[in-house]
Amino acid sequence: MFDKILVVCTGNICRSPMGEALLRAGLKRPGQLVLSAGIGALVGHQADATAREVMIEKGVDISEHRAQQATLPLLSSMDLILAMDQSHIDWISRQYPQLRGRVHKYLKWSQNADVADPYRLPKAAFEKAYADIERGTADWLKRL
Repeated sequence: MFDKILVVCTGNICRSPMGEALLRAGLKRPGQLVLSAGIGALVGHQADATAREVMIEKGVDISEHRAQQATLPLLSSMDLILAMDQSHIDWISRQYPQLRGRVHKYLKWSQNADVADPYRLPKAAFEKAYADIERGTADWLKRL
């Protein structure tokens, strides 16, 4: 069973905080932990303002989120690592090959697609990312 789940994106301020919040809200088994991190995290930063806005509109508050770096101790402590796009899987596999078996795409069950990075793009890009992440979350929750 997957009790510790890490959601990974680039800066840990847009996609992965959204995924973290949606997964956490959907998991029902006590003791399951969901965190997020970035492969090039803007450490200590809040989630992007537009990401926060989109999430609030959907009834989810991510204002307390603070970005953290995906480090070996953090990654290796997780049972499952969900990456927003192939570049994150590639980075983790290069840096920490021993973790390859734990890393999967967030949209693995949706044509194994990437969730496009909305950073510094119009709100519509964040809404599209949210829709993709929501779909991926629903798919993963059926399997967790």
